[in-house]
Amino acid sequence: MGALDNSVSTLVSGGKVVVVDGFRPDELADVVAAERLGWLLVMPGTVARLAQALRDRGTRPAGVRLCGVMPDLVRPEEIAEITSLLDAPFANTFGATETGCPPCSAGVIPVGEAPTAFPKEQSGYCEVRLVDPDGRDVPDGVPGELCMRGPTLFSGYWNNPEATNTDFRDGWFHMGDVLVREADGRLTFVDRVKYMIKSGGENIYPAEIERVLLRLPGVLEAGVVRRSDPTWGEVPVAVVVHAGETSADALQQACRQHLPSYKVPKDIVFAAPGSLPRNPSGKLVRRELEQLLAER
Repeated sequence: MGALDNSVSTLVSGGKVVVVDGFRPDELADVVAAERLGWLLVMPGTVARLAQALRDRGTRPAGVRLCGVMPDLVRPEEIAEITSLLDAPFANTFGATETGCPPCSAGVIPVGEAPTAFPKEQSGYCEVRLVDPDGRDVPDGVPGELCMRGPTLFSGYWNNPEATNTDFRDGWFHMGDVLVREADGRLTFVDRVKYMIKSGGENIYPAEIERVLLRLPGVLEAGVVRRSDPTWGEVPVAVVVHAGETSADALQQACRQHLPSYKVPKDIVFAAPGSLPRNPSGKLVRRELEQLLAER
């Protein structure tokens, strides 16, 4: 389970890659027992279930040097448990689908530790900048948008040159995430510049889901926001204005025909026409919509 860059770099260096088709805890437990693993790429949202399988089967690892990715999306107690079961530290990475494990993939969380903070070390496989809204580098201790470049970076969004030109500026990819560089050089995540849902380590762009919903018969308006989730960190939730009679299940089934499962809204709430908060230019104000859902 993991990014293409990890698999390719392992193969190029003469290593072995073990691929499991989907998240199958029992099969993964068998792999852990049989193979000596350099890096067990356990994704957020799957850590607790793999730990359960290891406990239930009494699995004794053949040897794991490193496990996990993106600890910010994993409960600290789960990190402590999985590292203890595997006797392997947890990779304190921060990346994206577009970047791979860089820009931050050098730090680890020790075995058995339930961390309360996740300061990260920059990967040696990329260059990193933190910039203000005008593209100027910010000093240490000041939040800035993370920009990176390196060999694991993707080349652009498929058939979307406008988004590609927006995010690639001045020779750097602008991730839309705000971090702070501490005095010791480590990087700490703060917030996001652009609204994005990060579910189990995967990036979800709300507009993609909204476009699918708006193509469905009877849907007049649609807004997608994030909701905290104990398993996946965040999940997409949709608010829909519908002209007729339908159900959330029916709309979710329709979405599954056009979206991978992790992008299908985990809940769909129906609203009255004109009730979705918008700014004067007609754009959806997602944070206000989040608040309305929370109050509801």
